[in-house]
Amino acid sequence: MGLVQTKDQQLFIGVDGGGSKCRATIYTADGTVLGTGVAGRANPLHGLAQTFASIEASTRQALLDAGMKETDSHLLVAGLGLAGVNVPRLYQDVISWQHPFAAMYVTTDLHTACIGAHRGADGAVIITGTGSCGYAHVGDDSLSIGGHGFALGDKGSGAWLGLKAAEHVLLALDGFAAPTALTKMLLNHFGVSDALGIVEHLAGKSSSCYAELARSVLDCANAGDEVARGIVQEGADYISEMARKLFSLNPVRFSMIGGLAEPLQAWLGSDVVAKISETLAPPEMGAMYFAQQQFNSVNINE
Repeated sequence: MGLVQTKDQQLFIGVDGGGSKCRATIYTADGTVLGTGVAGRANPLHGLAQTFASIEASTRQALLDAGMKETDSHLLVAGLGLAGVNVPRLYQDVISWQHPFAAMYVTTDLHTACIGAHRGADGAVIITGTGSCGYAHVGDDSLSIGGHGFALGDKGSGAWLGLKAAEHVLLALDGFAAPTALTKMLLNHFGVSDALGIVEHLAGKSSSCYAELARSVLDCANAGDEVARGIVQEGADYISEMARKLFSLNPVRFSMIGGLAEPLQAWLGSDVVAKISETLAPPEMGAMYFAQQQFNSVNINE
């Protein structure tokens, strides 16, 4: 299908898809925001159908927010920054999708988060949300750490904090560990009275279900619960070590992104906290920058 706009008039949509939600924002070529939409999770590791449905739903919302028609997605050049596409098979599955856009360019959510955080400049970024991962790009060198998914990795993430808390509470309820504030927290959260009640709510569930517990685990830790403190500190120590590995590339800037980025700062190494810079733009804008670069490169070559 042909593009209606000229290069300078072309509209772009940046999509940031992760384990909990998918956010899409429509931009003009100069980066002006026209509309935004949010839908459910968009991590191909947890299902391609769900990922594509979330991308389409967030796109429709963004189009309506921009005062456009739901069917106008064919006018947009899309940049997709998705969790899970660091796995080659899943990357191929996504780029093979019969998408509704004028053109589509795909990379990892880490890559687009880094581009956005530093407005296209070199730098490093750690995402601590439902999952956890780190990425640095300096000159011709790049380094990617983590991003292996729940429950193979994602240490220090919301899902990991929730999992570790649930593991301890189940041990406590079976008499193998001392009950703490975490026990009451988890029972109250699900409105149950025993271990099987917790199992019924969590067994086989997604990472986002475990991540819903993260804030309560942090609350317990901040209130002095020793078990919760141990869990949070172990996760934060891992994030600190991840940052130090990224620093080996000597990035000019370093940012942290995600729902746990701010709450975890109090638990990170002081050397890491000292290097944190504000995020200059959201991951969706990073995805737009990526799409714009790829789109312009293709047009120049043609």
